[in-house]
Amino acid sequence: MATKVFINLPVSNLDASMRFFKNLGFSFNPQFTDEKAACMVINEHIFVMLLTNSYFQTFTRKAICDAAQATEVLIALDTQSREEVKQMVNKAQALGGHIYTEPQDHGWMYQHSFADLDGHQWEFVYMDASQVPN
Repeated sequence: MATKVFINLPVSNLDASMRFFKNLGFSFNPQFTDEKAACMVINEHIFVMLLTNSYFQTFTRKAICDAAQATEVLIALDTQSREEVKQMVNKAQALGGHIYTEPQDHGWMYQHSFADLDGHQWEFVYMDASQVPN
C-alpha cells in the first residue's frame, strides 16, 4: 500500500506559485525544491509537487491542460472547522486566487473552493462525521 501521496501540478511561474502557497500557510521541503520544482508540504504524508510547465512536460507525452480553461483535477483538503474553510478561501482570494463556486453547507459538511494562480481548483472541506446522514 502507498504510504505517501504526491500530487504533481504544472505551474507557469514557480516563484509566484510558491509565494501564493507560502502566504496561505504551506511550507516547502527544500530538499526537493529547485528552479524547476517545489515540494509543498500538506502534511507528513501528502505533498504537492509544483513543476514548471517545461519540467512537467518531461513526465508525460500528453499536452498539459490549461487549468484556467478546463478542469484537470479537484484537490480537496479536510480542515478542522468551518471557520478554517472560510479563512483559507478568503486568504486565497486576497492573494490573487479566485472563487469559482459558492460555499456549500450540507449540515454535516461545509465546503468552499478557489482556483490558484494557474487555475488549479482547491476545495477546503469541514466534515462532522457524527452528523453524516444514514
